[in-house]
Order: sequence, then C-alpha cells, then structure tokens
Amino acid sequence: MVGKDRNAGRRAAQRSLWLLLAAMVAVTVFPTGTHAQIVGDLEANIPFAFHAGNAKLPAGTYRIHVLDTTDLSVMEITSADGSVSALFEVDSAQANAIPTKSELIFNKYGDHYFLSQLFDQGSADGSQVPKSRYEKRVIASQAAQGKLAQQHVPAHRVAS
Repeated sequence: MVGKDRNAGRRAAQRSLWLLLAAMVAVTVFPTGTHAQIVGDLEANIPFAFHAGNAKLPAGTYRIHVLDTTDLSVMEITSADGSVSALFEVDSAQANAIPTKSELIFNKYGDHYFLSQLFDQGSADGSQVPKSRYEKRVIASQAAQGKLAQQHVPAHRVAS
C-alpha cells in the first residue's frame, strides 16, 4: 500500500508541475495586456518644457513613434532637428470618446508638464505613459495646493 500512495503522490506532484508550466507558457505566449496603439509617426509642436518618462525635454517640435513594431511598449520622441531624443515606456489607454484629432495629453502640476497620453485621430485606442517617480513626487507636493490640470497639444500624422 505504501508504494501505491507514493506513486499517487508523485503523479499528483507531476500533474501540478505540468499545470504550472502550462500556465507560465500561456502567460508568456498570450499576454493579457496590450501596449501602444499609435502606429506610425505623430508630430507635435510642444510650447513648454516637459517630461516624457524619465527624460526632461525642452519646448519644440517633436516626432513620436513606436520604437519597434514587435514590442509596442517603448516609444521614442525626437526633436525635429534630431538634437534631442528619449525613449519612454507606454501602456494601452482608452479614450472616453473617439478623438476627432490626434493629440498629446500632458499632466500639469504647477509649472511642471508630464506627457501622459497619446491618441491618434479616429481611434479610441491610445497610449498611456506610466507616472515616473519624479512625477509622483511632484503630484504629492502640488496636490495640497490644488494645482493639478491637463494640457492638450494637437498632433498630426507624418509620413515615415
């Protein structure tokens, strides 16, 4: 009887191990979240200094695009003259209504601007920039003063 109980225990352990491995493969192969929905290049004239992810960028005209079409979680922002660029992570976002124009949405805290969302004309699917540690600190310091707002900047699609 002891041999049969030991074999049954081994089979149960093996079955559990296979189920765990199958679940890990499923999560890796079929991720539940999606990422950036902006395809192609967007261009915008941003009239203020701002942060995109962990990078601080000066005011100016910028092009924004997904860095690699196989990994839609990283975008690149580059100044029109090519002198400044930065990479930043994005997650998927949903607009409340389908945007009638492409736009960048910035969170504004006092005189600090942070790129928050990007939407392309005609699609409710967009991109959300996760809050950096610095943005979270600014939020904490500005929230008590009631200086939280959003700034919308129009963008347009450009040929790659």
